[in-house]
Amino acid sequence: MFSLDLFGFRANWSPVYFVCILLILAFYYLIVFKYYPRFKGGQKATAKQTTYFTVGIILLYVIKGSPLDLLGHITFYAHMVQMATLYLVIPPLLIFGLPDWLWRNLINTRVIKPLFAFITKPLIALILFNGMFSLYHIPLIFDVVKTDMWLHAVFTSVLFIFSIAMWWPLLNVLPEQQSLSGLKKVGYIFADGVLLTPACALIIFAETPMYATFADPTAWGQALALCVPPSTLATLNLSGPEMFSSLSLIEDQRLGGVLMKIIQEIVYGVVLAYAFFSWYNSEREKEKEELALYHQQQPRTTE
Repeated sequence: MFSLDLFGFRANWSPVYFVCILLILAFYYLIVFKYYPRFKGGQKATAKQTTYFTVGIILLYVIKGSPLDLLGHITFYAHMVQMATLYLVIPPLLIFGLPDWLWRNLINTRVIKPLFAFITKPLIALILFNGMFSLYHIPLIFDVVKTDMWLHAVFTSVLFIFSIAMWWPLLNVLPEQQSLSGLKKVGYIFADGVLLTPACALIIFAETPMYATFADPTAWGQALALCVPPSTLATLNLSGPEMFSSLSLIEDQRLGGVLMKIIQEIVYGVVLAYAFFSWYNSEREKEKEELALYHQQQPRTTE
């Protein structure tokens, strides 16, 4: 097997993307630590919030700027690990990482407010994210998107926005944005898992390779050109992904579907526990308040 080092430093580590990630982090730190008084309700971010955001952005670079991104254009299983992390792990970290006041300033602008309110409605959010995720993995669409730089950028960016919208009803802590409460969040998570299952099952149980961009050398080369400079590709004599993996095409495809499902189950399990215990603690607090109110209303007896 050949090493990814064959493609050079630029293809493996995406230095331009790395600079963009650093600029995003610097911009975030300036807003939440220096320029926050300029925003309505602005306060310094907490250590927990900055940790969530920083981890989310670092993961974003690992997924889209490290050799994993290059491997995701070579093997299907790496691509699915990318998808699972990008849409199921990173959005919750960013939601928790932005302070409440910053979220309010972002989503209450004239242009964003109506659109954000629409796409974060629970039913709409479920349909948009899971529908677009499934649409993306239809072979005809997948192979076209994977070989066109602009289509790929637009499609994955819109899907990322829809993933944030999907997570928003579950994880946001803004009182005015609470569209789900109590056990409804548990039902929402189960519905989300059910809607994502058909796409994973189709991939896992397919009898033949589904995607030309991982099976056909020509289409594979076109997809690879999205992250490898043409000048570098021109000097290499590549026959296909089998040069970099010991897995057969069908094994690679099935492993990708299985990994996607496993990561989904782990993430949804963690969020399910979070939603359940948040509801349980909320109910406990209500009981304590009601009990305290009851005792206050009882007439005092005098000896």
